Amino acid sequence: MKPDDPVIWRAYGPADLTPCLAAAKIEKTVLVQAAPTLQETEYLLGLADATPFVAGVVGWIDFEDPKQHQSIKRLAAHPKFLGLRPMIQNLPDDAWMLRADVQWAFAAICDLDLTFDGLGFPRHIPYFIQLIDRYPQMRTVLDHGLKPQIKDKDWQTWADGIASLSETGAYIKLSGLVTECGADFEPQTLRRYSDHILACFGAERVMWGSDWPVCRKRCDYDRWVAIAQHLTDDLSAPEQDMVWGKSAAAFYRLKETAND
Repeated sequence: MKPDDPVIWRAYGPADLTPCLAAAKIEKTVLVQAAPTLQETEYLLGLADATPFVAGVVGWIDFEDPKQHQSIKRLAAHPKFLGLRPMIQNLPDDAWMLRADVQWAFAAICDLDLTFDGLGFPRHIPYFIQLIDRYPQMRTVLDHGLKPQIKDKDWQTWADGIASLSETGAYIKLSGLVTECGADFEPQTLRRYSDHILACFGAERVMWGSDWPVCRKRCDYDRWVAIAQHLTDDLSAPEQDMVWGKSAAAFYRLKETAND
């Protein structure tokens, strides 16, 4: 995180999140890495051990270092370790995920039955499709709706790509949309995007996510919850249950919440 951003250039912990969860009546959450370090993954697992409402952790390892295969195996033995997220959005090579030297890590994800969080932009869509086709058994979720460039009004590239990705069997997160808007966004602007995500993937493969604390660059947790509730209010009650918990529980295999 950059020190010139006062919103996220600070430490956030369970005590900061607890009132947000209570107000939204959310019982469990999954922590997803924010820094490309093994040390942060270990730190998040420590928080998970000490925090009952943390159901699991999606961490990071260096996909370019095959010696970290043992680290993946060690992490996979932790009961709250769910999967991995390489920070593809920040890498200079858009096709990085298809490089021969990182395939060992995707194979390990499959062999250890872990999850893969895909963090990227619309420009990464063709490569995600190829990757998922290469590893159809890999449980893949696309983070933040794959970051449609809402403030730039680049609809078609994203919309066509989402339709194609929905045919792969991947899941997708209804999250991060507010951070892709301008600071003065109108919530109704997001409906076009959320409706397309839900129409393509179906509620059973869409999971709501907070993108907290990054969402605070645009709005607080409670406002994003209210916006997302409005965006999903035309779904049936069973469909809303999927988006607001059951899809995530099924994807990440969170047994303690899967039957809620």
